[in-house]
Amino acid sequence: MAAPALKHWRATLERVEKFVSPRYFADCNLRGRLLGDTCPLAALSSFLTPDRLPYPEAVRQHFRPAQVGDSFGPTWWTCWFRVELTIPEAWVGQEVHLLWESDGEGLVWRDGQPVQGLTKEGEKTSYILTDKLEEGDPRSLTLYVEVACNGLLGAGKESMIAAPDPEKMFQVSRAELAVFYRDVHSLLVDLELLLGIAKGLGEDNQRSFQALYTANQMVNVCDPAQPETFPVAQALASRFFGQRGGESQHTIHAVGHCHIDTAWLWPFKETVRKCARSWTTAVQLMEQNPDFVFACSQAQQLEWVKSHYPGLHARLQEFACRGQFVPVGGTWVEMDGNLPSGEAMVRQFLQGQNFFLQEFGKMCSEFWLPDTFGYSAQLPQIMRGCGITRFLSQKLSWSLVNSFPHHTFFWEGLDGSRVLAHFPPGDSYGMQGNVEEVLKTMVKNRDKGRTNHSAFLFGFGDGGGGPTQTMVDRLKRLHNTDGLPRVQLSSPGRLFTALEGDSGQLCTWVGELFLELHQGTYTTHAQIKKGNRECERILHDVELLSSLALARGAQFLYPAAQLQDLWRLLLLNQFHDVVTGSCIQLVAEEAMCHYEDIRSRGNTLLSAAAAALCMGEPGPEGLLIVNTLPWERTEVLALPRSGGAHSLGIMPSPGDSAQHGLCSCSCPHLTAARAAPAACIRAVGRPCRLSCRTSPTKTDGSVTLDNGIIRVRLDPTGCLTSLVLVASGREAIAEGAVGNQFVLFDDVPLYWDAWDVMDYHLETRKPVLGQAGTLAVGAEGGMRGSAWFLLQISPNSRLSQEVVLDVGCPYVRFHTEVHWHEAHKFLKVEFPARVRSPQATYEVQFGHLQRPTHHNTSWDWARFEVWAHRWMDLSEHGFGLALLNDCKYGASVRGSTLSLSLLRAPKAPDASADMGRHEFTYALMPHKGSLQDAGVIRAAYSLNFPLLALPAPGPAPAAAWSAFSLSSPAVVLETVKQAESSPQGRTLVLRLYEAHGSHVDCWLRTSLPVQEAVLCDLLERRNPAGHLPFRDARLKLTFSPFQVQSLLLVLGPARTETLPLGL
Repeated sequence: MAAPALKHWRATLERVEKFVSPRYFADCNLRGRLLGDTCPLAALSSFLTPDRLPYPEAVRQHFRPAQVGDSFGPTWWTCWFRVELTIPEAWVGQEVHLLWESDGEGLVWRDGQPVQGLTKEGEKTSYILTDKLEEGDPRSLTLYVEVACNGLLGAGKESMIAAPDPEKMFQVSRAELAVFYRDVHSLLVDLELLLGIAKGLGEDNQRSFQALYTANQMVNVCDPAQPETFPVAQALASRFFGQRGGESQHTIHAVGHCHIDTAWLWPFKETVRKCARSWTTAVQLMEQNPDFVFACSQAQQLEWVKSHYPGLHARLQEFACRGQFVPVGGTWVEMDGNLPSGEAMVRQFLQGQNFFLQEFGKMCSEFWLPDTFGYSAQLPQIMRGCGITRFLSQKLSWSLVNSFPHHTFFWEGLDGSRVLAHFPPGDSYGMQGNVEEVLKTMVKNRDKGRTNHSAFLFGFGDGGGGPTQTMVDRLKRLHNTDGLPRVQLSSPGRLFTALEGDSGQLCTWVGELFLELHQGTYTTHAQIKKGNRECERILHDVELLSSLALARGAQFLYPAAQLQDLWRLLLLNQFHDVVTGSCIQLVAEEAMCHYEDIRSRGNTLLSAAAAALCMGEPGPEGLLIVNTLPWERTEVLALPRSGGAHSLGIMPSPGDSAQHGLCSCSCPHLTAARAAPAACIRAVGRPCRLSCRTSPTKTDGSVTLDNGIIRVRLDPTGCLTSLVLVASGREAIAEGAVGNQFVLFDDVPLYWDAWDVMDYHLETRKPVLGQAGTLAVGAEGGMRGSAWFLLQISPNSRLSQEVVLDVGCPYVRFHTEVHWHEAHKFLKVEFPARVRSPQATYEVQFGHLQRPTHHNTSWDWARFEVWAHRWMDLSEHGFGLALLNDCKYGASVRGSTLSLSLLRAPKAPDASADMGRHEFTYALMPHKGSLQDAGVIRAAYSLNFPLLALPAPGPAPAAAWSAFSLSSPAVVLETVKQAESSPQGRTLVLRLYEAHGSHVDCWLRTSLPVQEAVLCDLLERRNPAGHLPFRDARLKLTFSPFQVQSLLLVLGPARTETLPLGL
């Protein structure tokens, strides 16, 4: 034996590195011995198609001879390869692989079933034909390899997030059989781990030197040309890895994972195949490793696999029964955490949890959302209402300014609900099982001393791919090794059980989890965001009218299946790279088609419900006026008249506190009309006589609109110079400033174009100056006064706007049309307010929250651009100013200036994002007192849910009818729908929430034939102690601030005669 030599650290490291290198000395090192003899394929042929064909259809096509080096394409096409092979007799007893290296993403089909994905990017370049060739095994096989002409992360031209290159071509670079030496693979894994330990622990650590010296000695004893030397080297490694750590070692729970974006840099249909490629590989790993657990989220993806790959779905169900395949998340897709409405978030869980229960026998106990762009403060309440108390994410590690202070903590929501939250300290959901990641998971944990367990999610992600056998081998080898944290192949359930058992010292984070990055996603692709808001409204209205039709008529069939389809379509597009606009053009176009489908089919369902509501009524023919909101309101309507023209109309209120109402209008040619409360039916023969009128006046080129509630003054360019609350004479616009000021910013982020707007964009502010003389009077009083103007934003973009003030309306509306053709510009509109407050209020799901208007700390500054739903408000004691909108989400309040983000112009990954014509409305509402007392919340609802004027197919109801009313203005009746599980279909679900931030008792009155009322959770499961006494057509509910409550109303049989109408 050679005498010990003094070892130089760097030289020794590099010696071992070269021994395992695929690049250096592969002719004589260990890596070069991983494969033995090779054999060419018996035959290779191919078929190219622009379509994504199912297997039975593809294999019937005409295949032409092909060879290694052939090119195929272009982007988004598919090339099917028929692989005919014959294994040499001499390979009996050996492990035999098909080696396949090509551009694109491949899927191996064997005996008509998908069996494994193949991607160079995902380190899957071989398929195991047999782990040991036996004498009786068949020697000749025919396989098919389906290759998608796109990479794991799309087909960006020159960079990952660039728009796809439509002409990109692909190539097969390797296709042959080979003998695979498993003992060489095991040695390579050990040597790479030893190198990782030596590097990771560093030169000051004793264990580091032990790892390096062990690896060096393995190189000494291992002769790659003599396999009989391998066991000696293996024994050296086993002795090192067999030295155990102490009982106090940090425990890492390694869970197989494969994050697949439901659409992003590739279209939805390609995701279907990504799921098959990734999950067939996971099935292989579960077969070969009984202790390997694979966590999988997103019910939509599983539903796709069930439809397109039923055999694979059955295997997943089998492994779910074994506890190896674990559905997580509970939602239909991994939705954006900011933009979807509260009701849409509930439906994500309702659809997802029901699917998981139906297909896998149980619901998820963890909410799994690793890659979205922020997390609403109402998510804890929604989670708990859906049976989930655990939350996993990691995206806050991307925050640019501040490091989030915890990895394991309790997250407390807007209403006080708490869930246990865990962020993997390795700050990734795509680990590969190397030592550096394992050490980072332990060292970077910000809750040392409070908890001793962490998640470790391993597997290629975003574009799919998932774990590999090599990753599993690494983690198994590191199971319990001195100097490292303890590693165990685990499951989400075991992780959270361990965290719960060690949670006594955990801290609590209260409120939203705000991502200090990707703030451009609140604005990018404005048409997608408009489609989302409109379709949320349409589905709300369809469910309400269908529920009322169900309650009133025995013959009406509630369209449950159609509504489920439409909801699932909307939920699909709320995926965190779709509704945010951070997707390629193909995806954006698909989303717009989906929204149009929801609009079209939704309107058809609305008409059907309206027809059912009118059936058997004695009133005159005309219009059915529907108020879908839970309070009485008055609005100016544009009613149809002969010749296709419209006239303004307003329906009189049915009186009392009637809400959710319907009424009929037999005289559609009214000069003005007033709107009925939500769910009333009434005949109106003539217009109301209202004393107030709007009267535009024009002096010195400016225009004044005054409806007796507010007075608006516009300068000759269309800027707002004055906004006065008439009763008090209080001015809302800051002295010396103008509102409705359009401003343009340079918008060039550091990298993530569609995602990011950087703080430095604020330094490039340029007011868009209008031209005097473009302001003109539109409607000249009566029920509506208006003025309009044109504005040239730039040589390429222009804007036109109608400023509208209706009789009786507490806010002024700005109907805006923009023709937008810019590059890396950001358009906003500003309103400097004569209000001073250190915080502004923003609507979120089922409530609102405050954010600072100052920049005292880095946490304040990082919120230079935030998100809101239908309104934001800046108030001081006794007075405030609210900015409402019908389809925008990006916003900010800096100092006393309210700013609404309108349009961006990023060029990646969609170069056409936001280009073209846009229409949207925002509104400004000055108010006395608090926003709650002034009715800001109701005003924003009214802007987003205008009264419906539906053609009555026959006689309309002769009198007004109201279904529901609430005694407290603090409570909103958000949703009325049929219960998912409803005997005879006559059970309704009502969802209400407290909107003011107060404790309140509220009486719900209904005219429906209610037999039983009981509280339920958000999944519509009865609360055993939730029975509600129902007497005198009403029941009592008690709310805490921002609490969401759901209840089941079991209805009696529908009456066949005409119902008595009114309350």
